[in-house]
Amino acid sequence: MKKNLVISLLIILFLFGCVPANRPARTTNTVAPTQITVLAAASLTESFTEIGKRFEEANSGVTVVFNFAGTQELFQQIEQGIPADVFASANAKYMNDSVSAGYVDEAGRVIFAKNALTVIHPNANPGELKILADLSKPGLKIVIAAKEVPVGKYTNEFLDNTSQDTTLPENFKENFLANVVSYENNVKGVVSKVVLGEADAGIVYFTDVTGDALTELGMIEIPSDLNVIASYPIATLKSSQNVAFAQAFVDYVLSDVGQGILKNYGFINP
Repeated sequence: MKKNLVISLLIILFLFGCVPANRPARTTNTVAPTQITVLAAASLTESFTEIGKRFEEANSGVTVVFNFAGTQELFQQIEQGIPADVFASANAKYMNDSVSAGYVDEAGRVIFAKNALTVIHPNANPGELKILADLSKPGLKIVIAAKEVPVGKYTNEFLDNTSQDTTLPENFKENFLANVVSYENNVKGVVSKVVLGEADAGIVYFTDVTGDALTELGMIEIPSDLNVIASYPIATLKSSQNVAFAQAFVDYVLSDVGQGILKNYGFINP
């Protein structure tokens, strides 16, 4: 009987030994990935793409998605309620409109860069353009941005300024506009048509002549007294679902690193 009792005790001990002890669940300290969407003027494509990459490197787990387009198109998207976190405009008008409509906090907007205009032409230079006055020659094909686009507005301001320059041919503005064959929805459209040889000349931002365009385009400088300096404001959107990272991106653009990148692409620091 003793033998049977011992065997029974051994079986019971064995069974208890097989029951797993209560252990806390294993946890990880992984951070949920975050995405912010930045609506940025087309002229910021190259510079903001680099800034975005550097920002992601400095902020693990954060992805920056860009929507580059004409500023007027971006404002329309904001009006339509597109999910976004940051708005970078190529002029004050659409940022002011965003403030008035309640999309942006007035105290949160800030100028982060400036830009200037330049004349571009294909390297082959079929229009035989050498100086600004040549843009009024009859028979040229000129492409500019539509007046609703910031760079189009600045182009028209430049043309108004030419009336004060006595060194330019009479009726320069009228003759220039008579040569316009296309009005584009953003500045990249102007660059593209000139690069492809579909136009003899176009007016774009100085910063658009970068990368491959440097080898494909020639430039004619617009004198400073005729040129128009564009100011670029940036702000977080009130509708942002990632306010902290949205503001962090704005701060990064304003930082020494961000400003250095913008300067490398030809922007003027504010």
